[in-house]
Amino acid sequence: MFCEGPHTLRRLFVVGLGSMAFTMEDVLLEPYGGEILKLSVSSTTLLTFTLALGGLIGFAWASRVITRGTDPYQMASWGALTGLPAFVCVILAAPMMSVPLFVLGIFLIGLGGGLFAHGTLTASMNLAQPEQTGLAIGAWGAVQATAAGLAMGLGGIIRDLMALVVDSGTAYAFVYSLEVVLLLITLYAMYPLIAKKVR
Repeated sequence: MFCEGPHTLRRLFVVGLGSMAFTMEDVLLEPYGGEILKLSVSSTTLLTFTLALGGLIGFAWASRVITRGTDPYQMASWGALTGLPAFVCVILAAPMMSVPLFVLGIFLIGLGGGLFAHGTLTASMNLAQPEQTGLAIGAWGAVQATAAGLAMGLGGIIRDLMALVVDSGTAYAFVYSLEVVLLLITLYAMYPLIAKKVR
């Protein structure tokens, strides 16, 4: 009955795809910083803080803007769009050997992920029937967590397989580039939801 709601499967597909796009690099950022950019262990640990800070700011910003009437899927699309230059910054940090560019990219990944997560969660709650709000939150959480777990595992596996045939820097860049592609597909899948006529 829940899946028979207006475009429920598309909405859950967007959540899963976007979550994969924002988490595939999760276990790779610190090794990337250490192996490719030669950062110290203490420096790479701060990368997790930078990612989390971006996410908190994204959540706070999304909450403030959505309460003023912004469409949640519009907010989620802003998050996905923020992710595009974020991963480009991370990719370019290696050939340019630029730590500031790398840190900026990580912050933007957190920011974009926070905007996307808040937007899709709010949309799921708003579009559910009153008696299905809890179910909508549970479905969003299940899809998000499953997609994130799969993405982190796949990110590590793909990086290791690519490293067998290319250098490490290219292997990391391949995973980050794949995330850019996933974000573009997410934006395409989200477009009818942003248009809002599909409610």
